[in-house]
Amino acid sequence: MRSKFAETHSIVEPDKRGGKPCIRRMRITVYDVLGWLAAGMSHAEILDVPELTETDIRACLEFAADREHRLVASVGTI
Repeated sequence: MRSKFAETHSIVEPDKRGGKPCIRRMRITVYDVLGWLAAGMSHAEILDVPELTETDIRACLEFAADREHRLVASVGTI
């Protein structure tokens, strides 16, 4: 099952941000948002970034959970 993020938010452009998944064609990557959360920034602080929405933050978390799930599943098949 593809995550909601992959279907609606993730855009991978090889010439933008090193091909990392970006949010809705912005130059903000999933990893930027996850890093901010890991550093202790609140959702409200992250939402001070122009154009980011609460849905974007949730989609990044869903992307990370989906990626982890796929990693564990692939390791289990080795």
